[in-house]
Amino acid sequence: MFRKLLNLFTRREPAERSAEEEEAAEKWYEEKSSRMEGILGKEHDMVMHAIIPYAIGGGLDLYYYPNDIEGVAVATKELSELPGEGSSNAVFDLYEFAMFTRLPLNLEAAKDAETPFGQTHTTINAVLNTFAPYSAQATLNPCETCEFPADMEKIGGKCFLLDSYKEELATQGFGVMVILEVFRSEMQYAREHGGQQMLDKLKAAGVYPYSDMDREPLV
Repeated sequence: MFRKLLNLFTRREPAERSAEEEEAAEKWYEEKSSRMEGILGKEHDMVMHAIIPYAIGGGLDLYYYPNDIEGVAVATKELSELPGEGSSNAVFDLYEFAMFTRLPLNLEAAKDAETPFGQTHTTINAVLNTFAPYSAQATLNPCETCEFPADMEKIGGKCFLLDSYKEELATQGFGVMVILEVFRSEMQYAREHGGQQMLDKLKAAGVYPYSDMDREPLV
């Protein structure tokens, strides 16, 4: 799936927005934030802002949700900046991404690669920033698998499985897609037997929705 991924990283300059569009974007941001809290739990009051905005070719701002399940969800909010526009698939008219770790949120350690949370955060940041522009070009559905080219910095050779997270809590066509890092054998199982069967195994083992790799493969 990611063979041609590198060709998609150049984003167009955002068009000038009218005052009406700016107002619509602000209202949608507030509405989307409320819906995401309904799915991921209360949002942390700190945001990791990118130095260069995502809309002009920089990185994503990252949002944190440590108040629902063990650990923390790290999520995007820039896949859909206007109502009715953004990444979509067969399940959601619009969605944002999230990845989970069981490690407790530690923003002081987030940029320290010598710490467990720093290492995990670096990976999650790289993965989200790779998936986000791709989702604007391609339809990424639940149960699909993805892998990164081996020569990609930080995330080369990693394997992933997608799912619609708490789909029953989605409202008015908006939801959250979870990206799970999995072992290559688990990705192969998903490709041979169907992604849902692998997701069921991850859920039964208590692994879902986390991407922590300090475990043994399930298949």
